[in-house]
Amino acid sequence: MRSEVLPAASAPAAEPDAVPTADAAPKSATGASESEAAPAAGGSADEPGVDQKTAVFTALKPGGAAPSAGSEAAPNGGVAESGPEAKADSRTAAGDAPKSTPGASESDAGPAPAPVRAEALPTGSAPAAEADAPKSAPGSAEPEAGPVDEPDVDRKTAVFKALKPGSEAPSAGSGAAPKGDVAEAGSEAKAAPAAGGAPKSAPGSAGPEADAAPVDRKTAVLKALDSRPASKPGSGGGSADVASGGVDQPTAMLKLPPQPAELPAERTSKFVPLRADEVRAPAQPAGGPVVEAERTRQQPMPPLPPLDLLAELTNKPAPPETPTRTVVRRVKIWTPLLVLALIIFAVVQAVRPLPTPSLKLTANSAYTFEGDKPALPWPGEGQGFMAATGLGTVDSFGEQKAVPIGSVAKAMTAYVVLQDKPLKKGAQGPSITVDAKAEEDGGLDAQGESTLNTVKEGDKLTQHDALAALMIPSANNIARLLARWDTGGSEEEFVKKMNDTAEELGMKNTKYTDPSGLDATTVSSAEDQVKLGQELVEIEALMDITKLPEWTDPSGKTWRNYNTLVPYDGALGIKTGSTTKAGGNLLFAAHKMVGDTDQLIVGAILGQHQAPIIDTVNAASKEVMRATQDELDGATIVKKGQVVGEVDNGLGTKVPLVAVEDVKAVGWSGLTVKLELTDGAKSVPQSAAAGTHIGTLTVGEGKSQVEVAVALQGDLAEASFLDKLTRVG
Repeated sequence: MRSEVLPAASAPAAEPDAVPTADAAPKSATGASESEAAPAAGGSADEPGVDQKTAVFTALKPGGAAPSAGSEAAPNGGVAESGPEAKADSRTAAGDAPKSTPGASESDAGPAPAPVRAEALPTGSAPAAEADAPKSAPGSAEPEAGPVDEPDVDRKTAVFKALKPGSEAPSAGSGAAPKGDVAEAGSEAKAAPAAGGAPKSAPGSAGPEADAAPVDRKTAVLKALDSRPASKPGSGGGSADVASGGVDQPTAMLKLPPQPAELPAERTSKFVPLRADEVRAPAQPAGGPVVEAERTRQQPMPPLPPLDLLAELTNKPAPPETPTRTVVRRVKIWTPLLVLALIIFAVVQAVRPLPTPSLKLTANSAYTFEGDKPALPWPGEGQGFMAATGLGTVDSFGEQKAVPIGSVAKAMTAYVVLQDKPLKKGAQGPSITVDAKAEEDGGLDAQGESTLNTVKEGDKLTQHDALAALMIPSANNIARLLARWDTGGSEEEFVKKMNDTAEELGMKNTKYTDPSGLDATTVSSAEDQVKLGQELVEIEALMDITKLPEWTDPSGKTWRNYNTLVPYDGALGIKTGSTTKAGGNLLFAAHKMVGDTDQLIVGAILGQHQAPIIDTVNAASKEVMRATQDELDGATIVKKGQVVGEVDNGLGTKVPLVAVEDVKAVGWSGLTVKLELTDGAKSVPQSAAAGTHIGTLTVGEGKSQVEVAVALQGDLAEASFLDKLTRVG
């Protein structure tokens, strides 16, 4: 609680009619102390509660005597107003104050209410309070003015008395300021109206100041009393008017009792409400129930924007937002990010693997020979088919349907065995033991079967000799022996392999029921047998056998080849087949050199029943074979040095490719051949000098395929950093 004493120069002149008469005040009990008046219960605005007791002092006029009986004693801690006309600004309880017990002195009064800060209103600002002041009881005696009982405090505070030079102690009946307040010099204090008719305060008493702001330190501010003497005659023992003793400031006599040492917790700042309606709740009594702290209902604030948060943290407000600052800020934020992204992009582009260079054909991808499609001299019955390996079909006749093929089925038997147990050119291969079944079946030649009747159980045949016995004398007992040898003893399993292989080769009209073809249920077509023949001519070890006009077995017996086309006109043989039901059948092959190309041709003629059937089919096949060989011709489709393609490194660099020599294709009139540019099963380099062979230009397929190397027309330079940086994909 803070007490203020204004300087003497600032106090207004005291009005002599401000002191209330004794008739206007309510009477108190005889001998009762005026300090026992009950505090206000309502009507005036209460000061906000404080958490620390403030200085309590009593201001006395210099030279003044202690207040006599009947005079108005100042409440504890109060300072009497020096102006005789000061009106009390009293915040007392609403309703009549209880009267003191007769005969009791003011010193018996109970502890004063909690000190409240009061401030005297300026002169003329408050209504007169004379009519409302309570009258004191006649004859009541008041003790001498001195330090009165102070309220309990949490620590010792300074108690002092401010005296004017040359003044006397206030006499009995003089008004004393309320405790904790200092009377204003020459001011007119007006009591605040109490709700429901508050009792009027004693004459000369000054009420607490209303609506004064609390302070955070215990300070005492003294107001100098007016130096001009002023009194009101007939005040009825009112307040003593004191004249200044010729000094401009009052002196303060302080009494400092010993104080205990303060704990650190007592020196901390404590919040004091500024408004009267925000009075702090009273402290809970020791040992009483603990009241739970009031929960806040305020929602958390949303996070601040980054710039505002930065401004708050740096205690520097953000400058006002403008379009220019927005653009500059965005440039500052995004430019480093873009630069970093570009650096990362450049590094990734530079170190990631380069694309594989590719070859592209720029020349015509096909070439057609001049002339009409050839017509071969086919026989008048059966069916036939003629093709050139790697080029396509030359010609065909008859309906391509499934018919019995006889021993031509042994061509599939040889193919399956060689697929399971390959034989290199010139090699004899593993030995095969002749079993009793093979020896027994060898005696079926007496019934008209083709057999190798010279073998005995326990004999050894090489794979080469077994294949020769199969393809030249067409031995049925050796066909069954190879089937059992290949599968470990099961002819049925071997037949299944034959049919599976036929399906893989696209032989749609073919079905095998036995390894030898003796059964009439083994059927096929000329076209299907040509498909098989084109695979057989690629096996050199087998062609070395089938092109032989005769073969001598291990016993020394010579067997002739029933294919009489060999060894003439480049004939390669393959396999004959004849039965009464199937007629004469022949699967044959031949080759012809066309320029530098060894062109292979494969044909089949089935269903020749004119006797002798084997000679009839051989004659028809020879005529067709020679006619096909005559149709074969060569043509230069690409000249040396001609650009046929280009190499692309995948980064936008392309270098032309040229043929290193003439490309001559083999065909016949009306045939269209295809050209293809390949890398020759080698990887294309990222960089190479001019003239480096990069790939191959091919025409046709298989052994008859024409291949010519291609080379770089210029240097293939290594990709630059800019090429790596700007590449896409």
